[in-house]
Amino acid sequence: MTLPIEIDDLHVGYRRHAVLRGVNLRVNPGETVALLARNGAGKSTLIRTLMGLHRPGAGTARIFGLDARKEPVACRRRVGYLAEDQQMWPWMRVRDLPRFLAPFYPTWDHGYAEVLLTRFALPFDAKIRTLSKGQNVRLGLAMALAHRPKLAVLDDPVLGLDPVARRDFNRDLVEHLQAEGTAVLYSSHLLGEVEPVADRVVILRDGVVATDATPDAVRADVRAFVLPADVAERAVGLLPGGSVLEDETRGRTRRVVVQNAAAA
Repeated sequence: MTLPIEIDDLHVGYRRHAVLRGVNLRVNPGETVALLARNGAGKSTLIRTLMGLHRPGAGTARIFGLDARKEPVACRRRVGYLAEDQQMWPWMRVRDLPRFLAPFYPTWDHGYAEVLLTRFALPFDAKIRTLSKGQNVRLGLAMALAHRPKLAVLDDPVLGLDPVARRDFNRDLVEHLQAEGTAVLYSSHLLGEVEPVADRVVILRDGVVATDATPDAVRADVRAFVLPADVAERAVGLLPGGSVLEDETRGRTRRVVVQNAAAA
């Protein structure tokens, strides 16, 4: 069976800096896989390589059996891709964007595009530059789905959104992707955002897949510690190397999410 995503021993670097050091990953039909790592740990590099936007130093990345390095355009036509902080043409009106994008996708469905814009409560006559951050993300999702792909690749799409907008995005994800049986690779640096919608959680660390498990298994292994800010620096320094997944200061406290909670 040809899988939506097959990544084998993928190595990617910039000059002398190795980012991915042998990543192996499978995404099955209809499955939602959460891809987690700290910011700068290689999530976007992995996704951009999968989209044919980076050339790997070694290994392969395939989409429905197509090599992303050799056939990048054919791969992207089969994927609903929403990039991190994706920007669209600010001078264009919302209603004009589907007509502009349609020629790039042989399976584009104009009727479905209009349905999605309506469901996401997007103002048809508004110029894109007037949309809020949340509206821009919903517009990007609508355009990523309008050609009815069997694979969606979402690169930290809710970055910068408020909690309500994040919740709404996940609701849209469940209603419009999982209900259609679409495979999803959903990148994030926050476990709590993607855990409710994921079938599997994959965690990148030191350029390789450190964890590939169900949300329940990850939940048992990952814990959040809330520490006083004045002692947090020393406490975090005592944790096992590479175990910190999230690190956020909140007023007088610091919230640290770690893998391998028992050792931590």
